[in-house]
Amino acid sequence: MKTLEIPTFECETGNYHTFCPISCVAWLYQKIEDSFSPVVGTKTRGYFLQNAPGVMIFAEPRYAMAESEEGDISAQLNDQKELERICLRIKNDRNPSVTIWIGTCTTEIIKMDLEGIAPKLEKQLGIPIVVARANGLDHAFTQGEDTVLAAMTHRCPEYNRHTTDQHEEAAKHVVVDVVPKKKFSAENRNSNRFNLVLLGSLPSSVASQLNLESRRQSVSVSGWLPSQKYTELPALGEGVYVCGVNPFLSRTATTPMRRRKCQLVGAPFPIGPDGTRAWAEKICSVFDIKPEGLEERENQIWKNLGDYLEIITGKSVSFMGDNLLEISLARFLIRCGMVVYEIGIPYMDRRYQAAELLLLQHTCEKMKKPTPRIVEKPDNYSQVQRMHELKPDLAITGMAHANPLEARDIDTKWSVEFTFAQIHGSVNARDVLELVTRPLRRRSDSVSGWHSLSRQTIDV
Repeated sequence: MKTLEIPTFECETGNYHTFCPISCVAWLYQKIEDSFSPVVGTKTRGYFLQNAPGVMIFAEPRYAMAESEEGDISAQLNDQKELERICLRIKNDRNPSVTIWIGTCTTEIIKMDLEGIAPKLEKQLGIPIVVARANGLDHAFTQGEDTVLAAMTHRCPEYNRHTTDQHEEAAKHVVVDVVPKKKFSAENRNSNRFNLVLLGSLPSSVASQLNLESRRQSVSVSGWLPSQKYTELPALGEGVYVCGVNPFLSRTATTPMRRRKCQLVGAPFPIGPDGTRAWAEKICSVFDIKPEGLEERENQIWKNLGDYLEIITGKSVSFMGDNLLEISLARFLIRCGMVVYEIGIPYMDRRYQAAELLLLQHTCEKMKKPTPRIVEKPDNYSQVQRMHELKPDLAITGMAHANPLEARDIDTKWSVEFTFAQIHGSVNARDVLELVTRPLRRRSDSVSGWHSLSRQTIDV
């Protein structure tokens, strides 16, 4: 039996060269509809939030800057009184169901005790306050969401299986009959009930698609973390299964396991038709359900992607590392026929991504493509040098490095676009490929336009 080629793992500088993690408010404030997020930091952070997530200008955002001045940094002001003044104004103006304090690098440097201040103000104001440290010193880009959701797991209600069984309709929990490794019987169906909670902040339309994917296999999702409303957070406890839909939620996945005795479904992530099928199959295996129609559905999606596959088959790509989606995107692009030279990633929890890494190995073997090297915390200078040697057709990179690479005649795509785009589920595979192929098509069009212009010049 042929042994799968194991990816080569390396770690270089130990630094994070990523987008700022406080940008997580750009999508969390839209997902948690009744929330408000004060970002505690200097004016520089405020300018970043005003400029970076430009989509916010089209809607009234539910976030604000709690600006730290010289008096805060030199300890001349009382942190609790300043935050109390801001939160009181937020309560009077907005009256949110939950306030999420987003800590920045500033709060780390001046050692601001957010966790100590929050319970006092929460009791005083009567509004739940969740503290999440999303500073760029300790966290990469999308790990800002990870810290928020990990903190929010402590606010989820306690799941009591016996109470839920007795008051099933009142509790509004849709549960799944499960007897792992055994055949079902009528007695087992009534005596074994479990919940499945999905972890990750996705647009409502995408979450509905994944709910539908699960329901097709007779698995009903009982809740999402985060929920659209703070008052509808899913119940967590013994007997509840949790499954992440994003590869950057390792803290969010381990916290319910350690603190609430939940069980983690270690599945690949539902990105691309291959990942969505593997994700659904893993959930079915945990619940001892035979999956139906997944292969046929996946094959149909691949047929519908034929126009994009013609463009990228045989093309090469390198990932510089920014949003922690790199492993899943690389696996999907290899399945599409691309060659991935290198996967740079700021941070990776190998246990949480174990199923995704295994699927990457199987995909490389199936497509007869070389297994890419995986570089954690890559050194940007060394990466650019390697790209000069390998000459990939495309580099997926953070915004800071896009222009320098373009100047060196390497086509680029911003990794941040994949964070804000709808890329989960089989039906959104076209959106992923639209982003990937756009720079390739642009170069193709410019080359064909140049040839056309040359012919016209010759004719003249």
